[in-house]
Amino acid sequence: MIKELLFGFLLIHSSLAIHADLGRDNKPPRRARLQAIPDPGPHPGLDPGPGPGKKWLTLNSGEPLVIAQGGFPGLFPDSSGTGYTAAVAMSVPGTLKYCNLQLTKDNLGICLPDIKLNNCTDAATKFPKHQRRYNINGQDVDGWFPLDFTIDEIMKEISLVQNIYSRASVFDLVYPPIQPDSIFGIEPKGKLWLNVQNDAFWSAHQLSAVRYIDDSKQYFVADYISSPEIGFLKAMGTSKTFDKTITKLVFTFLAPDSVEPTNKETYGALVKKLGMIKTFASGILVPKDYIWPIGKDGYLQPATTLVADAHREGLEVYALGFASDIFTSYNYSYDPAMEYLHFVDNSQFSVDGVVTEFPGSASNAIACLAQNPNPSPKVATTLVISHNGASIDYPGCTDVAYKKAISDGADIIDCNVQMTKDGVAFCLESADLLGKTNAATAFMDRSTTIPGIQQKSGVFTFDVTWDEIKSLKPLIQNPFQSAGLLRNPKSKNVGKFLTLPEFLELAKKNASTGILIGIQHAAYLASKKGLDIISFVNDALKNAKLDPKHQVLIQSDDTSVLAKFKSSLPNYRRVLLFSKPISSASKLVTENIKKYADAVNVVKASIVQESKIFFSTGSTKIVEEMHAANISVYVSGFSTESLSMMLDFYSDPYTELISFMKEGIDGVVTDNPKTASAFMRSPCVDPKSTAPFVFNPIKPGDYLAQVEQTVLPPAAAPLPPLQVTDVVDPPLPPVNTAARKESGGDDGGSSKSGQRRLVVDVVTTSLVLIGLVLVIGV
Repeated sequence: MIKELLFGFLLIHSSLAIHADLGRDNKPPRRARLQAIPDPGPHPGLDPGPGPGKKWLTLNSGEPLVIAQGGFPGLFPDSSGTGYTAAVAMSVPGTLKYCNLQLTKDNLGICLPDIKLNNCTDAATKFPKHQRRYNINGQDVDGWFPLDFTIDEIMKEISLVQNIYSRASVFDLVYPPIQPDSIFGIEPKGKLWLNVQNDAFWSAHQLSAVRYIDDSKQYFVADYISSPEIGFLKAMGTSKTFDKTITKLVFTFLAPDSVEPTNKETYGALVKKLGMIKTFASGILVPKDYIWPIGKDGYLQPATTLVADAHREGLEVYALGFASDIFTSYNYSYDPAMEYLHFVDNSQFSVDGVVTEFPGSASNAIACLAQNPNPSPKVATTLVISHNGASIDYPGCTDVAYKKAISDGADIIDCNVQMTKDGVAFCLESADLLGKTNAATAFMDRSTTIPGIQQKSGVFTFDVTWDEIKSLKPLIQNPFQSAGLLRNPKSKNVGKFLTLPEFLELAKKNASTGILIGIQHAAYLASKKGLDIISFVNDALKNAKLDPKHQVLIQSDDTSVLAKFKSSLPNYRRVLLFSKPISSASKLVTENIKKYADAVNVVKASIVQESKIFFSTGSTKIVEEMHAANISVYVSGFSTESLSMMLDFYSDPYTELISFMKEGIDGVVTDNPKTASAFMRSPCVDPKSTAPFVFNPIKPGDYLAQVEQTVLPPAAAPLPPLQVTDVVDPPLPPVNTAARKESGGDDGGSSKSGQRRLVVDVVTTSLVLIGLVLVIGV
């Protein structure tokens, strides 16, 4: 919620900022160009795939096209020159630049996302008297419209603004609109898609898109021209300059109940007349739910036969409406690449292209992930460590979450060990049951506040028995619920919690999957509850009889805990956890860490620091400092919801991963092991790859350096350096057995994981029953 509110603040703030005249020459001024965007360089052919052998189910068997709608409006204002340059730089060769064509008073073209200038520019502020009302497709619409301005007025006086308020507005009022010929010239091969949305409206006001395109042939020739109006496409096909060997005409479908202005039929009816559409178009452009409908519950319904039907008629099919930062379906687990793969790599059909506001994400899916079977060998050596299993899809720390993490390719599955009142060790992220189970309704009378564990009140595992915990329902965690992002609601209560021995047995069955055992609050459990969590974990690990090759990590935020395992289980790697950001560590600090740990687990902000407007400010030297002491660095906090990552990373988890890997990290701790595993196995990760498309990292801080200082909030205070006192903990207290008896959890000292006590109880009960039978028999 904070993120959304700050975006709103930035929109208002940047709109009020005073900007000097930009000296319009149809190009953004030099100070406004983002130097962080690399030169796309020459394109070695049009096949961007990582290697030969891919076969596509498109109409012509070629690779699906990436069509960059408005450039890259996911970060820059829609239809800015910088956005188009970014789209070319980050996408596969042959990416088309999509322009929504609008016409000015002097019948010249301009690329803008909307026919209303006040939705995407500062026209209302610059020209307050130009507000008009027009009838567009049968509806009266109020606003500022391009046909009331000359091209000079628009290019010299008006600036672009972000037209989706939840996106960054720090690049508002920097870039002028751009014309099709300028977009065409961004790269030598052109590759331009013109979309003409309102030709009937232009014609009613004595303007003509056909005439404009004819007159502009000496400046540009579009590869594709689309429109939702049959009359326009037929007129375009018979124009004096149209060459069907160069330009393809594409019929655009709007909402099924909208009416096409030429034939006066709904688009829902026209989709059944593909043979008729073939007489004037070579393809169709459809909203993506025409192909993969989504039910009211947010889950995919079976795919329609539209692609197969259109291909049978010889029509290409292009899908519209892809945006990585806008929720679509729970089936995709918030991974944008998974959505593209449903459209291009589903074994039944493939669309011929995707129109997207995030062309880098589409390029990644098509060039790197499509037809790349899992499990394929890992290319990157960085470890994929689950966070509570596959917690993006199921309640964390349940059997189903762990099994999915294993099948998704996690290198390490994790169990943070918690203790019950009666001495059962089991897996749960924290000792507080609230938010992870329905304990709020079942055991709210046991809610307490323990400042040594957390500031807020909770219902803690060590105050309830294992039988009571088994009676609870697990809850899927939704870290971005305030922004409306929920995780897999159909499975929000599935699965069961595992005891530590059960978790180890699951891992044992999958020898290629290592384990991470997390230990929390050992001192409190020993002194206040009489529970020796270290002995429980030690015994469970020894009893599991894991293969010596099985990778085992022991993690704790307490160096005294790690010291215990150094002596008892010296072959296991020890990981020191830092749950709050750290900025630097001196040699003295790292030397002390090395005494206790082989690795550290830090949050993302410890590696790449974040500004108040969710752009990165730069990198720390934590990785360099730890590596100098031979300490590995694992990083927590990775997920696939767009709100989990900084804006620099294009709302794309793959861009975020490659950018952090560039910093030299040794492992990622993620809610979505499937995405991280697919990334590590992608041929596009290989630094030695000769493919035309590879993952490109973002250098932290580069984008923020290009933002106008007047729109930035004050910088946050720097984090203090890590001190030895922040690392080395006091010795663990002895186990207070009296506290165990006082809490009512004593089992005579016999319980290890709850099992032995159960055996004793069963034996005792059996003997009593036998005695009763003998007495009765006598």
